[in-house]
Amino acid sequence: MDQQLHFITLATRDLDAARHFYQEGLGWAPKLDVPGEILFYQVAPGLLLGLFDAGKFAEDLGGTTVPPVSGVTLSHNVDSRDAVRSTVVAMTGAGGTVLKEPQESRFGGIFHAHVEDPNGVVWEIAHNPAWRINDDGGVELG
Repeated sequence: MDQQLHFITLATRDLDAARHFYQEGLGWAPKLDVPGEILFYQVAPGLLLGLFDAGKFAEDLGGTTVPPVSGVTLSHNVDSRDAVRSTVVAMTGAGGTVLKEPQESRFGGIFHAHVEDPNGVVWEIAHNPAWRINDDGGVELG
């Protein structure tokens, strides 16, 4: 199998709250929006984030319940500490809940915060001066 990932799909209890959070609050434009079913946002070249109605997600898996997931964060890296703070403000204004205020990380010289979206998805907003994306799309971790 090629070392690639094309979709990250998350079961979403309240698709309307997710739509408000990502579109109205963060200004993201959906690649596809099927009301009552699924939202897709392009988050990187060749990579989509899907927010799938939890009931339809379970049905697609062939069951009646969604298996639990734990220990997962989605990370968004920004150019500065101020951008961490302003992104957290935008996320909370759109219905997110701050789990960890912007602060120095105990690991690796990163300034970050954690925000939970209205459906429980945890986002890390981070400024990591050692992290960058090369022109070819490769990631440098410092």
